Amino acid sequence: MPDEIINRVANSKLVTIDLEDYYPEGVRILLDIKDWLFEGFVLREKDFRAQVAAFNWKQYQDKYVALTCSTDAIVPGWAYMLLSIHLEPYAKKVMIANLEQLETSIYQDIINGLELEIYKDKLVIIKGCSNKPVPPNAYIMLTSRLKPIAKTIMYGEACSSVPLYKKK
Repeated sequence: MPDEIINRVANSKLVTIDLEDYYPEGVRILLDIKDWLFEGFVLREKDFRAQVAAFNWKQYQDKYVALTCSTDAIVPGWAYMLLSIHLEPYAKKVMIANLEQLETSIYQDIINGLELEIYKDKLVIIKGCSNKPVPPNAYIMLTSRLKPIAKTIMYGEACSSVPLYKKK
């Protein structure tokens, strides 16, 4: 039948990885400690410890928490460490970061844990557009991990991909 439509993409050996498929559910929270500092700038240890002890940490159950201080205060490292100790029983992840850095770190953990040997000598497309907030660095991290394994790495969709790497 000469007018038969053939889906060449479906019949190809292309394998697609969609980072959106690995997006972990959970609320991302930015915890700004400026309100726990005297006039937003000075950490008074006794007052700070009292506020930390009285705080309701359970509200961070199963959430991803980025710790920050939005003022120019000099916050000693132990203060963030103390906060992380109180958050650890509840939060999925805690780090000193902004929300984009937090998201990148979450994806770094995921990508480092992926079993990628299934892509050995394959033609791989890393899907581009996503509806979830996949950080740009996640694409770079995945590409770096795939390069020694995949035969070809492309970006986009099967119908309009951009070639990035081809093993020699």
